[in-house]
Amino acid sequence: MQIDKLRGEQLDQLFDAILSLNDREECYQFFDDIATMSEVHALAQRMHVAKMLTAGDTYNVIETETGASTATISRVRRCLNYGSDGYNTVLERMPDTDA
Repeated sequence: MQIDKLRGEQLDQLFDAILSLNDREECYQFFDDIATMSEVHALAQRMHVAKMLTAGDTYNVIETETGASTATISRVRRCLNYGSDGYNTVLERMPDTDA
């Protein structure tokens, strides 16, 4: 895993903080404080791209709907196929709704 290079007390503290959140509103509040709008947008966009790739959408459809670059789409696809299964884990656990 690439993130192993960052593994340590600070990253553990961040993950523990995220795991302590109880609901979507708390997530909004926490991410509003901890990240820039651009950072949050990039993370949300990658999650949406992963969901669309899993559903079988084409790069063109994904690019049009999300505004993601083909480089971002390719990176997400690479993670889905050869990564640490993080996307697959959360996609399997997420409800099928967009709400």
